[in-house]
Amino acid sequence: MTGLFAETLRKLRTEKGLSQRELAELMYVNRSTVARWENGNRMPDAMMISRLSRCLGIEVGTLLCAAEESDDSPNVIMVDDRKIFLSGALSILETALPDATITGFTKPSEAVEYATINRVALAFLDIELGKANGLEICRKLLEINPHTNVVYLTAYVEYSFDAWSTGACGFMLKPLTLEGIQAQLKNLRYPFLSGGSGE
Repeated sequence: MTGLFAETLRKLRTEKGLSQRELAELMYVNRSTVARWENGNRMPDAMMISRLSRCLGIEVGTLLCAAEESDDSPNVIMVDDRKIFLSGALSILETALPDATITGFTKPSEAVEYATINRVALAFLDIELGKANGLEICRKLLEINPHTNVVYLTAYVEYSFDAWSTGACGFMLKPLTLEGIQAQLKNLRYPFLSGGSGE
């Protein structure tokens, strides 16, 4: 699944005002190689990604992030200390994100541990998590991976002011709905292929 990388490369090349042939000349590859990258038939290796970043004048992390998201189905997590809410919400998430790997957690510490091992594309966090606090979990997740999209879930609208100061990109009031999730996916800070691309 290389669609996100292909889309990102095409967008960056166009913004630079380069044709596929011009980029190929800068990269010392054939135009057909660039075309294959942009139509999703092939993925450049790490050395080529590094060279692409220099030719396009962007940080290599931008392309690496797109490449990583393109390689695997995105990991989506939900953290809520109420098992009843979690089980119902996970089925809604699976409907909204059929290509994602979705994992639920009632213990925030387990979610953080999961995020250190797996690249998390999107995290839905309850704000009140017993002794833990969703705002603090957000900060920890973003320390692990600054490109994780975080959406808060809560029944209390007054939390929304504090939520925006943590680097989250969305805020949803409970109960969770399919329409609400789909609306959030269109506004993610770091879109990914299985959702958040607005498709």
